[in-house]
Amino acid sequence: MDGFGPGQTLASKWDAAYGVVVFVRVLLGSLPGWMKWIIGSLLAVVDLYEGYRWWRRRETAVR
Repeated sequence: MDGFGPGQTLASKWDAAYGVVVFVRVLLGSLPGWMKWIIGSLLAVVDLYEGYRWWRRRETAVR
């Protein structure tokens, strides 16, 4: 690792996820609370739907 200068460090695998979370918090930080709840609810519904679709595909692959 001699090629790296003193100001460069290797990123951990969680740095990208942390960056996304910080970006979303800053993006939604100025919105009113009711809008945050609507956006969060929509994301939760999409997440549940995708989980259901994944579960159904997994179930049909076993048969």
